[in-house]
Amino acid sequence: MLKRLAEKYKRYEFVFSELVNRDFKKKYKRSFLGILWSMLAPMFILMVLFYVFRYIFGNTQPHYIIYLFSGLLMFQYYSDATNGAMMALVSNAGIFSKVNVPKYLFLFSRVVSSTINLAFEMVVYFVFTAVDGVPFTWKFILLLFPIGCLFALNIGVGLIISALYVFFKDIQHLYGVFTTALMYFTPIFYGAEMLGEHAFIFNINPLYLYINYVREIVIYGRIPPLTYHAACLAFAAAAVTAGMMIYKKYNHRFLYYV
Repeated sequence: MLKRLAEKYKRYEFVFSELVNRDFKKKYKRSFLGILWSMLAPMFILMVLFYVFRYIFGNTQPHYIIYLFSGLLMFQYYSDATNGAMMALVSNAGIFSKVNVPKYLFLFSRVVSSTINLAFEMVVYFVFTAVDGVPFTWKFILLLFPIGCLFALNIGVGLIISALYVFFKDIQHLYGVFTTALMYFTPIFYGAEMLGEHAFIFNINPLYLYINYVREIVIYGRIPPLTYHAACLAFAAAAVTAGMMIYKKYNHRFLYYV
């Protein structure tokens, strides 16, 4: 299967690169700040939440600004990638209805474009890490693991909701409600220990696992156990598998509904 995917990628490499380039440029079209906005936007949100939860609610979490930034960074990546992927098929119907190209390329390009944005935001993240006095270690290279898992999760979720959106436009509104609820049910600006003995419930939330992995590496300098890695991979694999099954089942019907 991987060989087939590699062959298809090589065949449509030019198309895919052009789609990624288009999606990236489209996001910053007529924007005065351009790419700089990818760095400034999360920083503004970070400052507001840091002030509210540190000084008003009195959060005493060590390196709280990095704790908060880690959660915001990963959540924003998930939200941006999946919302973009959801619209990928419908917004590009005029292309794939006339040109014979794999429809999933449009979805993949949206996720890759969001990943490029994440790379720029990571620059700001590491600056804040240095300013906050968090030491850089070789373990930081392991951050590629949760980001890679989240990339796969975004692809899987994107395949699912993009297919559903073709048939049910209400998915856009329902997913907006879901992501808002997910933000508050994921320990981004508060600690999982708030639930005490019931904190284990967060482990069914893959987004929390990936956020916590980043915090463990950056703030505490600890490498999660192998079982934790297995859980992260399992959620990513499950999302991709489910997404591919749904996409494959309804792929031939997309042209009749877009």
